[in-house]
Amino acid sequence: MREYLLTLCVTAAVTYLLTGPVRKFAIVAGAMPEIRARDVHREPTPRLGGIAMFFGLCAGLLVADHLDNLNEVFENSNEPRALLSGAALIWLIGVLDDKFEIDALIKLGGQMIAAGVMVMQGLTILWLPIPGFGSVALTQWQGTLLTVALVLITINAVNFVDGLDGLAAGMVCIAAAAFFLYAYRIWYSYGIEAAAPATLFSAILMGMCLGFLPHNMHPARIFMGDSGSMLIGLVLAAGAISITGQVDPDAMNLYVGSEKAAVHQTVPVYIPLLLPLTIIAVPTADLVLAVVRRTWRGQSPFAADRGHLHHRLLEIGHSHSRAVLIMYFWSGVIAFGTLAYSVHSASMWIVLVVVALSAVGLVLLLLPRFTPRTPRWAEAFVPPRYRRRRAAAAEAARAETAAASQESAQEAGDEPRTPVAAGVGTVNGATAIGARSRFTDRRRAGSRR
Repeated sequence: MREYLLTLCVTAAVTYLLTGPVRKFAIVAGAMPEIRARDVHREPTPRLGGIAMFFGLCAGLLVADHLDNLNEVFENSNEPRALLSGAALIWLIGVLDDKFEIDALIKLGGQMIAAGVMVMQGLTILWLPIPGFGSVALTQWQGTLLTVALVLITINAVNFVDGLDGLAAGMVCIAAAAFFLYAYRIWYSYGIEAAAPATLFSAILMGMCLGFLPHNMHPARIFMGDSGSMLIGLVLAAGAISITGQVDPDAMNLYVGSEKAAVHQTVPVYIPLLLPLTIIAVPTADLVLAVVRRTWRGQSPFAADRGHLHHRLLEIGHSHSRAVLIMYFWSGVIAFGTLAYSVHSASMWIVLVVVALSAVGLVLLLLPRFTPRTPRWAEAFVPPRYRRRRAAAAEAARAETAAASQESAQEAGDEPRTPVAAGVGTVNGATAIGARSRFTDRRRAGSRR
């Protein structure tokens, strides 16, 4: 565990320290999108944050290669090299897109080539553990197609959800934490060496996200862009592919006792099929809804709009930070609920806890304008927006400032500007394989009032 924590910390430190210089480089290179009417930021924000994340990935793999216990992963498996090759290719395509906004079909082809490169080097699904049938071996073509499909779905699902400051990095970090705990349990508890690469990939992915989040939280100083969102989506898919089909049920000694007990004990074998889907359940649901919504309107499935889940949260009254935290909450409930069930599949309390947390989440959704207030004795330890005394004064000051600015604009003969609602999605809301929207009209962008 210490080696994994060291790798995680090195990856996070390198990503964090490089993000500042990368931001300056992006400004000099002009990798900053134009301000659109639906953007909440008032100044152009640079992209290319994926550069720092990629070098964090390289640093994590380099450190792991020089550690005694983790060096065996590189000696016994070619999967780390396969991941690095595919990540370098997808990162290069993302950097070009952040700067020049390349065509959608080129990005789609690049994603397929990156997945193919990993397959050629051994990072592929060999067989599937299916309940009721046991292990089903896949042909070379079946494994390749399934691997490429999983990579494409994960990359675009992560990119679809990348619409608010800190949203994609935080959700992927939560998913990687759940997957790390699962893979480490398979590797350490059952002694399955095939789970070691997935454990390493998850630790490095957590470091990449944790190192970038301080720069990307609202208000973001830099965006990860497609170079970052496609990269972390690829690493997340690589971990799922690495462990799926690599867990040997016979080596785990699960088929003991009664038939009912054996069914419960073999849950860890089937979780690799479900956990990659559950940890990206929210982005995948957003992806499916977006495709259905756009095709129903006669638009391209890759056309950007403001109908994503995080945009809906903002429209019903949630602030930017609250919308991000709600998405974090649902991702954590789904991912860690599945993880807990894989450990204690016969425990009913897990289902009850998940149901209770889901009820809490629904209550939070129904209270978009509720702002918690702390007791007066604790006001000195919380941010100003949670203090009773200063909340009313701040609201009055904001109203007075808005009225004064409107009056000055009318005196100057200018038309009063309608303030943009706080929390509107930023430039990262485009799909991974579609061009970014240039619409300035809300209705033309596909949103409904």
